[in-house]
Amino acid sequence: MNIIFLTVVASLIGLCIGSFINVVVFRTKSKDPFWTGRSKCRTCLVPIVPRDLVPVISYFNLRGRCRSCKEVVAWQYPMVELTVGVLFGLFFVRAAMFYGFPEFVDGTEWALLFFRDAILACFLVVIFIYDFRYSYILDRFSIPAMIIALLANLYLGADPLNLLLGGFLIGGFFAIQFIVSRGRWIGGGDIRMGMLMGFLLGVEQGLLALFLAYILGSIIGVILILAKKRKLDGHVPFGTFLAIATVITLFFGEDLLSWYLAFF
Repeated sequence: MNIIFLTVVASLIGLCIGSFINVVVFRTKSKDPFWTGRSKCRTCLVPIVPRDLVPVISYFNLRGRCRSCKEVVAWQYPMVELTVGVLFGLFFVRAAMFYGFPEFVDGTEWALLFFRDAILACFLVVIFIYDFRYSYILDRFSIPAMIIALLANLYLGADPLNLLLGGFLIGGFFAIQFIVSRGRWIGGGDIRMGMLMGFLLGVEQGLLALFLAYILGSIIGVILILAKKRKLDGHVPFGTFLAIATVITLFFGEDLLSWYLAFF
């Protein structure tokens, strides 16, 4: 089938899943079950009618306000839907075009690679949003993602030693910081996030993602301080940068490593 058509289909599926991810984040925070009950306005609690649940389109059709109470709807809704839709499309193109495959994946496994990346992208987006909004990386998201990443990579033929070493090396790096600082520098969720990165990316690319996360965190932190949006000693949710760096490495890890090693 036409790759453009399939990419559009993948993106549309991503838009719908992005809408569900918003439900997961908000209902996790409110401790409501996210698999039952109609979506409601978070201000007036009036159930949202089906025509207002179309990803992205409904937000702009309503001009970003609730149909019932006219309260402003959080920007998070369309942004997350668009982000997941774009990621699904990009991951599909990457897999179908055989771009940047891990060395243990051959061309016949492109569909499996797409499903691995799409599923784990959903977890990474949830981790990003939840840490950004509430400064927590919850085990209910990071631990299942760790298991899926490890099992999927083993099924695809990855070296178990490389995955385990990557997970425990990066997780151990955060664990040492947690112990030394008695939890002041980082939280326990960062340890599990580090293990997820290692189980998904292996040693070399996992360390690359860790390096990218610190670079991104430093740049954004300085920008926020200069813009007076955050104090010098303020907390910056590091899980958000770990999630971004992991996605970047999934796409460009091989190229970035090759570029860096070329200097030596």
